[in-house]
Amino acid sequence: MKRSDFLKNSSLLVGASLFSNGLSAKDQSSNLMDTNAANQPFKLNYAPHQGMFSASAGKNFLDEIQYMYDLGFRGIEDNGMPGRSEDEQKKIGDLLAKLGMTMGVFVVPKGGNGANSLAAGKQEFVDIFTKGCRESVEIAKRCNAKHVTVVPGDYVRNLPIGVQTANVVEGLRKGAEIFEPHGITMVLEPLSDTPDLFLRFTDQTYEICKAVNSPSCKILYDVYHQQKNEGNLIPLMDMCWSEIGYIQVGDNPGRKEPTTGEINYKNLFKWLYEKGYKGVVGMEHGMSKSGKQGEEALVKAYREVDSF
Repeated sequence: MKRSDFLKNSSLLVGASLFSNGLSAKDQSSNLMDTNAANQPFKLNYAPHQGMFSASAGKNFLDEIQYMYDLGFRGIEDNGMPGRSEDEQKKIGDLLAKLGMTMGVFVVPKGGNGANSLAAGKQEFVDIFTKGCRESVEIAKRCNAKHVTVVPGDYVRNLPIGVQTANVVEGLRKGAEIFEPHGITMVLEPLSDTPDLFLRFTDQTYEICKAVNSPSCKILYDVYHQQKNEGNLIPLMDMCWSEIGYIQVGDNPGRKEPTTGEINYKNLFKWLYEKGYKGVVGMEHGMSKSGKQGEEALVKAYREVDSF
């Protein structure tokens, strides 16, 4: 039987118990994902990445994207898109367009998170960054991306913080000039990975975006990182809302799917929905379980926190 026919027929099973019919755990997992209720689009545009459903869909990313769509997801993320061939980038973009799905962020190729820091004010680092921006424009055209991630780099300890901030603003303005004509937004991500990173806090990123003063420079608010760095999630998001252009999530501790840690994602997602957020919510996290059992737990978690 074709998958599309099976999904149509299985809608008759909505509301029936999956766990009292004597099916194996494997069959129960399959049926859970294949019922009509589990395939409705979510209220927010949660975006998985490659590997989250490879146990069921296989290793081919195009097959996995189709499977994500079948489960109700309407977006994807792919940080490593610049490392794919041009042909694969285009195939991904074509499939997303066909399915009506949104391409989320990929990372601007400028070196690692701490490398080639814009805070240093060195022309060679700015040149590396702007080269990555120009490459990103072409990549974005092939995969239909409208947002790209930028991490300015590490602190430069021999420079005053004000000078470093000015250097970052000046470098980012050059990037914004590249992206603006193409309607692409670079989203700056404050991280919690190490205190060596220059960009760590929401208000700091807000100040920088205001100074750059471009529609192509906004905040990537990663809930996991900001729970670790500062907490007070919803009030700080509200204060800085005009400059937030993209959301990513992961629970804390552990950086796994929502419901595995301390963050009340149902309330947070309800707030985003009522705020009118229509963008991607990137699933920037790991999974608490492996294999098909982990995929089932992942979908169940997102259905739970999306049920506000």
